[in-house]
Amino acid sequence: MWTETLPAEARAAVKATCGDGAELELVTDRRGCAVWKATGPVRSAAVKVGPGLEGAVIAARETAALAAMGPDGAVLARGHREGVAWLLTPWHHGPSTWEALRAVRDGSAHLAEARRRVVEVCDTVGRLHAAGWVHSDIQPAHAIHTTRGAVLIDYSWAWHPVRFGPSMMFRGGMPHLLAPELAAAVERGVRPVQVSQSAEVYTLAASLWWAITGDWPLDYAACGIDPAKLNAPALRQAIGSGRIPLRAPSSWPTVQNVLASALGHRPNGRPTATQLAALLRSS
Repeated sequence: MWTETLPAEARAAVKATCGDGAELELVTDRRGCAVWKATGPVRSAAVKVGPGLEGAVIAARETAALAAMGPDGAVLARGHREGVAWLLTPWHHGPSTWEALRAVRDGSAHLAEARRRVVEVCDTVGRLHAAGWVHSDIQPAHAIHTTRGAVLIDYSWAWHPVRFGPSMMFRGGMPHLLAPELAAAVERGVRPVQVSQSAEVYTLAASLWWAITGDWPLDYAACGIDPAKLNAPALRQAIGSGRIPLRAPSSWPTVQNVLASALGHRPNGRPTATQLAALLRSS
């Protein structure tokens, strides 16, 4: 059974945190780490386990990043021994941004509610940036919309210029969402990859565009590129060239035109995440 891959100490922590009889549901198993939802009579929690050398490093790094964030980076329990690392964090109840904006992609959304969801993600990233942190892996699956607003998850690649440095293992995240200057830096071999706040705002806007339309924001076809035929390095090289234009806004032009302001090639010409939220509120 897949539950047997959980270390004994992690299972004990689930019982202590969530209560006797807690049920485990596998949520995702990729990038060397697996995540379960633990649901018990006391509470729910997320259990991340990283087996093997790479998985253990990734899970342990997220634990350290959350600890460096202080009280806001809640870690309920943790463990690290040779060959495996694990952590328990609160389970955030609500849809991801991808799920929350599904009705926009389907053409059946209440746009005022959808706009609120878009804005709250930008507000959350803005608060993270105000504290000096960069998440480094913003994507529609990594923001959860709760009754208290949007919450970011998966801090494995987060960094802070003073409190917690970037990882040598990181390669920038999803290529389609990378700012051109970041894609170019990765392909030049710059290590460690340091996602700037400006580059993260580009990724934030690209993620929201993708969640709204179901399409990548860049118009690959305009340059004769079939992204499905390119591997990650080739995609980063094409994006880093800066020659691929944005798609024309069509699904939700009032919002997409604002997002386009954060998808420019000049890093110093993009709004901050907080400014982007304000622009979206007034659009």
